[in-house]
Amino acid sequence: MKALVWPRSRTLIALVRSMRPRQWIKNVFIFAPLVFDEKLLRPEPFGRTVVGFMILCLLSSAVYLFNDLQDLEKDRQHPRKRNRPLAAGELDPRVAWGATLLIPLGLAYPAFALDPLFALLAYVYWGLNLAYSLWLKHQVLLDVLALASGYVLRVAAGVPLVQVERFSPWLYLCTLLLALFIGFAKRRQEIVLLGENARNHRAILEEYTVRFLDEMMGVVMAAIIVAYSLYTFSAPNLPSNHAMMLTIPFVMYGIFRYLYLIHVRGETAPPDELVLKDIPLLLTVILWGLTAILILYLM
Repeated sequence: MKALVWPRSRTLIALVRSMRPRQWIKNVFIFAPLVFDEKLLRPEPFGRTVVGFMILCLLSSAVYLFNDLQDLEKDRQHPRKRNRPLAAGELDPRVAWGATLLIPLGLAYPAFALDPLFALLAYVYWGLNLAYSLWLKHQVLLDVLALASGYVLRVAAGVPLVQVERFSPWLYLCTLLLALFIGFAKRRQEIVLLGENARNHRAILEEYTVRFLDEMMGVVMAAIIVAYSLYTFSAPNLPSNHAMMLTIPFVMYGIFRYLYLIHVRGETAPPDELVLKDIPLLLTVILWGLTAILILYLM
């Protein structure tokens, strides 16, 4: 009996690792409507958003599994991705294929029962990610735009769950610009990390250069600061004393800190991992969130 349980446990652990729970932090964008519509302290919309967050996490995990199955041979040549369970031979591809198919099918009814519009947006998000894995990731610029659209869909998926009343469309634009910045930064990280082998691992990297990506990041960085600044004093749902402008320095420092890390410190970790790795950057995100919540709910 023990001999049977142990292999099953290892398979389960390998499957969970392949589902990349560390990447689930990206889905916190679904909480934006809840927070910025000032309903964070209301139990019902908070609970619905938590359930929606869990559904998005599992749908994104199904896409991660599909993507790893598609890129299995390439991942084995990657200095970091070769340690993933599928590439390392720790997870049977048949188990991964089963989870890839069963997760979206099993979540269809719970998602629809939670809210039909949420279900539609969640599965559009899932479909967009599948399209990215199959085709869009091979199209220059469209690959980054597809990644950025996924973040916007996460925000949009949270809107019907809280029946928003004062959610500003400025936040969609800010989310899109931030996601574009992250997307270009991720492409830059791949080129720097892989060096001459970058094109062999991901063909689309042949269409990018570090200089071009730095210029794109500069353009998007400036747009983020302008768009967020305009949001803080023009959105109708914010306090009339414009106190939200106090959060602008956090946004600016966070962007500048990230640029410092990649240009001066030579960091090559993906942006979402670097946020958790670098303490000043993580504290900046936390302080921005706490300050925004205090302004929204106490002023």
